[in-house]
Amino acid sequence: MQRETVAYVNTTELLNAFPEREAATQHLITLSQNYKEELELMQSEYNKKYSDYITYQSSLAENIKLRRMQELTELEKKMQQFMDLAQKDIETQEASLLEPLMDQISKAIQQVGVEQGFTVIYDMANPGIAFVTPKAVDANPYVKEKLGIN
Repeated sequence: MQRETVAYVNTTELLNAFPEREAATQHLITLSQNYKEELELMQSEYNKKYSDYITYQSSLAENIKLRRMQELTELEKKMQQFMDLAQKDIETQEASLLEPLMDQISKAIQQVGVEQGFTVIYDMANPGIAFVTPKAVDANPYVKEKLGIN
């Protein structure tokens, strides 16, 4: 029987070694900053309207108070929707920028595994196995037999 060879990689370290990673990071920082600035403008508008409401609420007619409270509630909803949209956009853009790099890493791991004759390559950054050689033995049937299950 041939001796099994186990290896490991760290995909985070590999990803960070790509020159494109820095550009992707800078893009995401800029995008996050743009969203933050827009949210600060929305928050400022909300704070002004809230302050005005508190200052003048005792002198306002009931219908006007209700309308202003509705405006404040709507602004709160808009800010929450904006934050949700911003978060989703940042995550989507991060995935679109990093996915091609992760695909390259995965392919390289597969190639190295075959070329170097590794049986298994573990990823230290993400628990799990990054590569298993086609020659690896699947022990599940033996374990199932031992357990008496199919």
